[in-house]
Amino acid sequence: MINKTRGVTLIALTITIVILLILAGIGFSSGQNTIQKAQLEELKTNLLLIQAKAREYVEEANFKIGIGTKEQQDEKTQSVRKEIYEDTEKLKKADKIPEQFNIQETDTGAWYYLTPETKEKWGLEKLNHEEQYMIHFDEINEKVEVYYTEGYEGKYSLVEIDAIQK
Repeated sequence: MINKTRGVTLIALTITIVILLILAGIGFSSGQNTIQKAQLEELKTNLLLIQAKAREYVEEANFKIGIGTKEQQDEKTQSVRKEIYEDTEKLKKADKIPEQFNIQETDTGAWYYLTPETKEKWGLEKLNHEEQYMIHFDEINEKVEVYYTEGYEGKYSLVEIDAIQK
């Protein structure tokens, strides 16, 4: 008589559990990477949207300033930019540049924070913190740069964050 009992041995059960733990670890790791990539892409998208809107208002300001002599344009520039950036778009002029940006105060241009009103107007209501995003209008080089004041892996400007490869 041969005793045939069926069942799972302790070794088979242990091997199965170890394999399942390895698979779970791999899945969790790749899930974390996917979440980080998604957060980085969301940040880049927000910064690009802000930059596009800001460029639109630079062009509007340039149009209102118009063509004329250097003296005529200089007279109009400050009032037109204030009217568009601060009065119309409700951007908040920055008193100083955050130290973490490593930018000299003598840098050309004007610095602004996005206000809740601006975020709502631009369709960016989900960006919840005030003074989280800054816009630098470089009038001499006619460039617009967007900064994320909280930073991402030690990067603050759109150009730096956009260069991150994940």
